[in-house]
Amino acid sequence: MSLEQTEKAFLDYLKEQNAYREAITLIQWDLRTKVPKKGVGQRSEVVGYLSQKLHQMQVSDKIKEFIDELKGKSTNEIIEKSILECEETYEKNRKIPETEFKEYVMLQSKGEAVWQEARDKADFAMFQPYLEKLVEYNKKFANYWGYKENIYDALLHNYEPGVTVKTLDEVFPKVRSSLSELLQKIETSSVRPNTELLHTHFPKKGQKDLSIEILNRMGYDWDAGRLDDTIHPFEITVNLNDVRITTRYDEQDFRMAVFGIIHEAGHALYEQNIDKKLEGTPLASGTSMGIHESQSLFWENFLGRNKIFWESHYDLFKKYAPSHFENVSLTDFYQAVNEVKPSFIRIEADELTYPLHIMVRYELEKALINGEIEVRDLPQLWNEKMEEYLGIKPQSDREGVLQDIHWAGGDFGYFPSYALGYMYAAQFEHKMRETVNIDQVIRSGDFSPIRQWMTNNIHQYGKMKKPLDILNDVTGEGLNPDYLIRYLTTKYQDIYQF
Repeated sequence: MSLEQTEKAFLDYLKEQNAYREAITLIQWDLRTKVPKKGVGQRSEVVGYLSQKLHQMQVSDKIKEFIDELKGKSTNEIIEKSILECEETYEKNRKIPETEFKEYVMLQSKGEAVWQEARDKADFAMFQPYLEKLVEYNKKFANYWGYKENIYDALLHNYEPGVTVKTLDEVFPKVRSSLSELLQKIETSSVRPNTELLHTHFPKKGQKDLSIEILNRMGYDWDAGRLDDTIHPFEITVNLNDVRITTRYDEQDFRMAVFGIIHEAGHALYEQNIDKKLEGTPLASGTSMGIHESQSLFWENFLGRNKIFWESHYDLFKKYAPSHFENVSLTDFYQAVNEVKPSFIRIEADELTYPLHIMVRYELEKALINGEIEVRDLPQLWNEKMEEYLGIKPQSDREGVLQDIHWAGGDFGYFPSYALGYMYAAQFEHKMRETVNIDQVIRSGDFSPIRQWMTNNIHQYGKMKKPLDILNDVTGEGLNPDYLIRYLTTKYQDIYQF
């Protein structure tokens, strides 16, 4: 075959892989949103079967032939980088025995289902045997893949290529120290936001209608997305024209859904604005979970919890909110939605304490993978770290070790991305202000200049660029936590008057 024919055959092979990937993604969405309890077992087996087929294609002799024939020879940059992406997947997945891979995928689906029930019952013991198997699989896979210094690096690479334990252990202590100092100043401040004024019955319909208005201003494409309910909010990409978000409504606290929807829409905007030329290739997704989180946390915090946002959108809020808020001043409302108060649930945490939640999880899962602690000890160790870092101790497994779905899905190495994303977001926001009048854009209610800046600098590239390359190209420097520390210090000095 000619080079052109080989390239076409390669792209056709990728399309076949994507057919399996889309089917798996739809089933995963269904498992987390709609599936009847009795359907979980069979659905998990289907996911296992389809994942095995996809795995076979990713490690086949055929894909190896394409890699050998096209690597370094194609003049098409998209094909060349797709080949490199396929090569990395090939080298990684061929080291995992096929039967082990299928067993692991089925375990992930069953683990998520058991986790949901264990969480409802606040019973870690119910979930423990599944988590023990998930941990062992991840340790085994990490050894298959190999690593230079720390076994956890092999898992971290799956979510944040280029970042290592050494990097995190240098940056996280600095952030933790600064946040702890800020937290102490806040706790001694005489200013006390009244969050009770937020706790009034706010019907789900009103919350949803308000959120849709905000999503429209953000530029979420409804022709390429949808909004559904779930226990643990998430964004999921079926393809670039089908990017779905979910949320959880609490009619006594609108913050869960409204800020959660803004957060997940930040992820969705990333996926919806990837260059369509990448569709059908392994490059048609976010480059890393850290860069992904930078987008969701930018929209949720740097915009959604921004003082100017509420100055210009409080009337819109009151249009859908119960009449109770007619008597709540803008100042009181803004302070209340930005209250700093250590809490048990990560997805409900305030901006300042949020990174501390991530550090608890990072240190525990790093210790698990390194064999320094056992799964059975997690509830106690979790509670001890929460007390050490946040000064509070969970009273049940539901508000403690069972609150996140990540470990149930085998996502070890994922959690650090949340804190990294927060740091990336602060760096991007600082750079954006050089060319975009963010405050004026927020006041206008048309957020398209912000979205367009993100698309031009980040979204469009998909996986064409590595995460740290994007950070360097956009900001002119590597990871720098100072921007996040400065942002939080300035904001909370204003709110708490210290």
